[in-house]
Amino acid sequence: MKMFKMLKSFRAQEDGAVTVDWVVLTAAVVGLGAAALAMVSGGTEALTGKIATHLSGATIATSF
Repeated sequence: MKMFKMLKSFRAQEDGAVTVDWVVLTAAVVGLGAAALAMVSGGTEALTGKIATHLSGATIATSF
């Protein structure tokens, strides 16, 4: 009898459900961030190469 009461009380508690919701939402945000990074990384690498090429050809004047 005591076991059934304890099981019924455990099933009625909802504290852990909120934690699971937050874990799922956090995982979704991290997954979307990783997907966005994967989509943007190719263009970013190309732009970085163009900037490096431009800056390596630049000269710096050391006198006025």
